[in-house]
Amino acid sequence: MGNVRKVLLVLLTLASFSVSGVAMAQKTMEEVRKRGHLNCGVSEGLAGFSEETTIRGWKGFDVDFCRAVAAAIFESGAKAQFVPLSATARFPALKGNDIDILSRNTTWTLTRDVTLELDFAGVSYFDVQAFMVPNSSGAKSAKDLEGKTICLLAGTTLEQNVLKFLDANAINAQLLLADSRADARSSYARGSCQAYASDLSALAAERSEFRDPEGHSFLSEVVAKEPLGPAVRDSDSSWREVVQWVLFLLIDAEEAGWTSEQAKTENLQDKLVVPPEVTARLNLPQGWARRVIAEVGNYGEIFERNLGNDSKLKLSRGLNALWTKGGILFAPPFR
Repeated sequence: MGNVRKVLLVLLTLASFSVSGVAMAQKTMEEVRKRGHLNCGVSEGLAGFSEETTIRGWKGFDVDFCRAVAAAIFESGAKAQFVPLSATARFPALKGNDIDILSRNTTWTLTRDVTLELDFAGVSYFDVQAFMVPNSSGAKSAKDLEGKTICLLAGTTLEQNVLKFLDANAINAQLLLADSRADARSSYARGSCQAYASDLSALAAERSEFRDPEGHSFLSEVVAKEPLGPAVRDSDSSWREVVQWVLFLLIDAEEAGWTSEQAKTENLQDKLVVPPEVTARLNLPQGWARRVIAEVGNYGEIFERNLGNDSKLKLSRGLNALWTKGGILFAPPFR
């Protein structure tokens, strides 16, 4: 009988701990509202995605996503504050509650999802990893990197992907790992390496910073697929749903033709209906979807001003075009 009591006591203690743990975990929204702003982890400086300027402050694709989340919660994107993070510091910062969202060109992988105590809210940018070389090198394919040195950033999925690619293609090349993107760019610029490996979008951003962007080209080979997206802690499913549906809203708004200008001036609730009871379950103020689009625009608007034809990167939509326009981008419907 004594042993039965002990077992019951242990089970009750574990149950109490579990319920308490859930209650403690599912409080991100409460903390954000009490603090009065959203803490968003971004890169230390990557053109088109997140960069700090003296005039406009932070700008970029990842920055605008956090402003969209802040607009949903506070009715103002200005309530988003930004924390620049290196590749190696980003996950500890999220786990340690230093940030509420990691919106930093981060690749969604099995290992990260399962072992790092985080959840990805979705894919905000479909990317690939590739190589960039100076035109003066004469390199036309990855085979021409035989005996060369390749610069890349440490602390990312890239190192193992590049090693696997080189091994599969019997290419003998050396890797020069850098602790920061600035160090990798500097090493490449001064000729310490003859190629630069990274996400294709990141390479385009780096190239735009050179004095002679046209003097550098991307090799045709693709190293790996890179689904990039915002991440949150996996201990708060309610918070993940909020972040997730803000992302889905941006995509569905573009598909519905709901633009920032229209959201400011017209009643378009018939295009993207968010039932009041659903908004209440998300713990967001009524009208949040319209305010988000009015403030930051839909996915297409965000893409064009930061990465597309209205930016210095001039990236095509490619895979990130809507599924109705030849891409693979779509989101669950608002119904």
